[in-house]
Amino acid sequence: MSRRSGSADLPLHGGRVPHWLGERMTKLGVLVAEAIIHHYGRDEFLRRLAHPFWFQSFGSVMGMDWHSSGITTSVLGSLKRGLKPRARELGLHVCGGRGGQSRKTPDELVEIGCRVGIDGAALANVSRLVAKVDSAAVQDGFDLYLHGFIVADDGKWVVVQQGMNDEVRQARRYHWLSEGLQSFVDSPHSAIEGRTRGDIINLADKRAERSRDGQLDILAALGPDRIIQEASALARQMDPAVKPEQSQLSLPHLTMPAHHDVRETDVNMKRLHGNLAAAADRAPVDYQDLLMVPGVGARTVRALALVAEVVHGAPCRFSDPARFSIAHGGKDRHPFPVPLKVYDETINVMRSAVSKGRLGRDEELAALQRLDIQARRLEQYVTGPDLKEIVAGEFRDSNQFGGRSVFGWEE
Repeated sequence: MSRRSGSADLPLHGGRVPHWLGERMTKLGVLVAEAIIHHYGRDEFLRRLAHPFWFQSFGSVMGMDWHSSGITTSVLGSLKRGLKPRARELGLHVCGGRGGQSRKTPDELVEIGCRVGIDGAALANVSRLVAKVDSAAVQDGFDLYLHGFIVADDGKWVVVQQGMNDEVRQARRYHWLSEGLQSFVDSPHSAIEGRTRGDIINLADKRAERSRDGQLDILAALGPDRIIQEASALARQMDPAVKPEQSQLSLPHLTMPAHHDVRETDVNMKRLHGNLAAAADRAPVDYQDLLMVPGVGARTVRALALVAEVVHGAPCRFSDPARFSIAHGGKDRHPFPVPLKVYDETINVMRSAVSKGRLGRDEELAALQRLDIQARRLEQYVTGPDLKEIVAGEFRDSNQFGGRSVFGWEE
């Protein structure tokens, strides 16, 4: 997965993740992480976290609200809880978090550095500098309130942090990746997510180098007091009726919609039909290893097809994060209540596959990979029901599948 720049609008949502969902997100999140590390290595998992569309799809497949800012907090929180007991084995550590937890990041990094033998003090400085760049060098109207720092035992890292704009009820997520990073002030981001709100002053863009140098020259020549005087005089001279020239640098944006319901325009139906067809067409030669896990039925295999894509999919396949909410629904009943029986069966299959994979028995992990391959083959020609019909079927069977949301159990 290559480094990229991009953006997406994240509606600002309040509330908390309920305990019954948070526990399951922690379990599934760690199992997906371990499956990716098993197949592709730890560096690849860091690259995935730095990819904004994969990150949003990861949260969606875990049952969070598919389009909201809450995915950032819940995914990082789930990984922090779940990876801590496995830190020695997997060599991954999640620091920071929301609010007061973010300010503890430097101390956490120093402690990890002492424990595993990397320069924790240098990483603590990186943490502070990254936060400064996104709060001061990138002036886009969003105030940082979340800072997550994921570091490996070899010192490679990813930073995911998020700012909010209360006035417009929007959030913006910033992704950093240590791999290939040569400068903290020369286009360092792997991605920035958020809707454009007027001019953005991005002094961390490589094209702003002359501006940064000019600011240092002015500061040296005039000093802070003289700069304030000159700026005040200039402000008085400016005619407020004349709009400033549109010279600010901008980044491309993927806009996540404000509506809660999942609509057909939010989903690549061709890919979704491929996922569903692969689950329905599971031949014994392909999926007998999966189906031997007790309790696995057709609905669980449909969820596994989407989980398998999160593990194995190429970057281009995560342009529609809403599609991954079809695996386990959402806590706010969008697109449908979380089917807890299906969710638990998914966790059981992934736990069985990953556990056997640790022992060198890859038959179940290989079966999941074949499920993903089959989905991509079938999507070239299969058709299926429209999204409204799929969602209606989930609501109809919600009680049977243990449907639950923040509003309670489904009757």
